[in-house]
Amino acid sequence: MFGKFERNKDLIQELTSSGARHVGNIATIISGTVAEVTREIGEWVTDAIEMREAAAAAEADRRAAAPVNEGREAPDVLMDDPAPQTDPSAVQPFIDAETVIIDPDEH
Repeated sequence: MFGKFERNKDLIQELTSSGARHVGNIATIISGTVAEVTREIGEWVTDAIEMREAAAAAEADRRAAAPVNEGREAPDVLMDDPAPQTDPSAVQPFIDAETVIIDPDEH
C-alpha cells in the first residue's frame, strides 16, 4: 500500500503537471490572439496608407489636368466621371437589315 506521503506527492505532481498544461494552453491562445490582432491592425494601417496615397495621386492628376482644361467649356481631361445621361424619349439607333430565314434542310 501507498503511504500518505506518497499519495500527497502524486497528487501534487498531477496538480502541477495539469496546471502547467493549462497555463501553456492559455498562453498559446493569448499569443495566437495577440498575433491575429497585430496582423489586423497592420492591414488596417496599410489600407489607410494606400488610401492616402490614392488621394494624393488623384490630387496630382487634378492639378495636372487643370492647365489643360483652363478656359475650355468642356474639359479635355475629365476632372470627375460624368454622370450617366439617360433620355427615355430619345430615338434609339437601329440597324435596318433584311431578315433572311434559311432552311437548314435545303443546304
